[in-house]
This record gives sequence, structure tokens and C-alpha cells, in this order.
Amino acid sequence: MRKLILALVVAALPLAARAESPEEKGLMIAKEAQRRDEGWVDSKVDAKMVLENKQGEKSERNMRIRALEVTSDVDGDKSLVYFLSPPDVQGTALLSFTHFTASDDQWLYLPALKRVKRIASANKSGSFVGSEFAFEDLLAQEVPRFTYKYLRDEPCPTDEAKTLSCFVVERKPAYEHSGYSRQIGWMDNKDYLLRKIEFFDRKSEHSKTLLFTNYRQYLGKFWRAQKLVMENHLTGKKTTLQFGDFQLNATVDQSEFDPDALSRLR
Repeated sequence: MRKLILALVVAALPLAARAESPEEKGLMIAKEAQRRDEGWVDSKVDAKMVLENKQGEKSERNMRIRALEVTSDVDGDKSLVYFLSPPDVQGTALLSFTHFTASDDQWLYLPALKRVKRIASANKSGSFVGSEFAFEDLLAQEVPRFTYKYLRDEPCPTDEAKTLSCFVVERKPAYEHSGYSRQIGWMDNKDYLLRKIEFFDRKSEHSKTLLFTNYRQYLGKFWRAQKLVMENHLTGKKTTLQFGDFQLNATVDQSEFDPDALSRLR
């Protein structure tokens, strides 16, 4: 009878509380966050990118972003970023295919060169069009791409989530050629939404911090941060992504997700 009661108590515990080790608990938290965000099919959104240097000077870029949800044991989601303005970046496009263990595929179209350039896996840590986001930050953050370790619970770090408690989880890239040795993420234990990520470079120095704010819910289920701010602590620079309204399950034109089509996008 005691074993039966114990089994019932364990079954009633929240998923993340059943783990037997920090590694197992960290993995369970990541899987639960992914499970809650499954089924959006595809998405469309327009966004503004604001680049800010150490002196506070700003420049703006406008872009549209498309994404396809991929259900596979080996491949992750696909994304397409296309710059609308200003003229010096207009027409620039980045197509990303995420894979779990194989090398990811990324192609960059540069109008000035009138050609599509494949981004080598060894260069994924490079800056994306001069922003504080690296090419690897634009890839889908699929669970199998990292190893995990639960560290602790503590109050969430952003103002809009300050009444919530966050899981603090360390994850390390399991894929090759990452520019990061590890990342530490804060995810609230209510809706399993990322609130902050600290990035540590290959020298284990805290190089960047990414904040997720202004969350909105779509289709009664899916949450999207309307604002991302990536701050580079080594250079003093900052990049902000401000999103418009997301359209999920939006019947995205899949023919655009072709490297040969990047030069024809408008």
C-alpha cells in the first residue's frame, strides 16, 4: 500500500519536479517548454531591428520573418529573414535549416554581390549583418541540440514576470562550432516561457545577455515575446528586435524556402 501511495504522489507532481538529477530535471524542463509550443505549423511576422552602439547612436532596419515548424527526429524548424529597408541592406535574406546533430544549413543572399553565400558551420558564431545576434542565434533552439543541467529556482529577472518563479537551467551546445561554451536560461514555471539567457563565449566569459519581454498569446495557446534585446557586454553594443503581430498557422509560401529563390524574393 505504501508503494502505491508513493507512486500516486509522484505521478501527481509537476513534470519538472520528478527528475532524479540536475541533468534529468534540466532536460525535462526543456522538453516541457517544447511540448507546450508544438502545433503552430508556420508563422509570419514583420519586425524592426534597432542597432545601438556604445555611444547610444541608433540605426533601424525593417524585415519580415517566415518560419516553418518541422516535425522530425533529425531536423528542426526552418526560418527565412528578409530585409525590407534601409537601402543598404534591402533584399538581404537569410535562410536557415536547423538539424539536431548534422551540420546546420544556412544561406545568405547579398544583393550587392548578387549571389547566394552558404554560411559554413565553422562561421555560425559570426555576427548577423552587423547585429549582436550571431548566425547560430537565428537557428531553431531545438532540445536535442543541447545538454542541460538544472541549477536552481529564483524570482524571474524581468519586470513583467517579477511575481513569477523561474527555473534557472544551464545548457551547453551539443553541436559543433558554437561560439558559446554554455548558456544560462531563466524560464518561468507557470507557462515555461524564456525570460533571459546569459551567453558565455569560448573563454567562458559572460559575453552577451538576451532579454525576452512583452509576451503575447496567439490562437489561445502559443506565446511569443514581442521584444528581444541582445546586449553585448564586451563591446557595449545592443540590438533590439521589436515584432509586430504574429500570424500562426498562416499558410506560408513554402516555395520561398529554397536557396535558389533567395535572389527573387521581394
